[in-house]
Amino acid sequence: MSNRIEMMGCQIDNLSMEETLQAIGSFIRSGTPHQHVVVNVDKLVKASRDPELRRIINECALINVDGMPVVWASRLLGKGLKERVAGVDLFEALMRRSAEKGWRVFLLGAREDVVARVKALYEEKYPRLTVAGYRNGYWKPEEEAGVVELIKEARADLLFVAISSPKKEHFLGRYQTEMKIPFAMGVGGTFDVAAGKVRRAPAWMQKVGLEWFFRFLQEPRRMFKRYFVDDMAFFWLLVKEATRR
Repeated sequence: MSNRIEMMGCQIDNLSMEETLQAIGSFIRSGTPHQHVVVNVDKLVKASRDPELRRIINECALINVDGMPVVWASRLLGKGLKERVAGVDLFEALMRRSAEKGWRVFLLGAREDVVARVKALYEEKYPRLTVAGYRNGYWKPEEEAGVVELIKEARADLLFVAISSPKKEHFLGRYQTEMKIPFAMGVGGTFDVAAGKVRRAPAWMQKVGLEWFFRFLQEPRRMFKRYFVDDMAFFWLLVKEATRR
């Protein structure tokens, strides 16, 4: 896309939510495979250490920012991203638009009870929605070919993948073309939020960039290392880029 900017080695599309939805609509109409990814602090840190992940991100057809710290960093660096396009908000918008447009969706990831509940909730919420298939996010290496075949046979227009990074990026990078899905999107923990298993931060915390802290308060033991150890490298990356520029 012509409106791409570069931050810390990763390409990012400078699009609003509505511009993002318009781009996705064009991908689905084309019928050819397109991969989507959202980048946040954690993803930028991982990509700085994993050249293959960075390559996969940069080759995606659509790259949004899900994280206010990255938006603020872009402005500090003089790049000025328009807005944060949160994965959970984009998922909700696409499920609604899929019901309106007759697009078929496939849900992949999370525990069996969680993904089944997401399917049931959205079919109730949007009666015209077609869920072409679903599967939990746990499989052995020898089962992976079967997972790919299941998705391929569903003939979905959109694939939502709720497994951890960088596993989901590598999975889509390897199999997107084979699965022939016009639009594939990694959605992280969105299924847990949609199923009511994890509460989302209040709107004011989202606005001031504290959604990560709300998540930490819900699962402190699980999230401590990510937020207070691994993600601290983001500030060094920011200082390094600011100095270079």
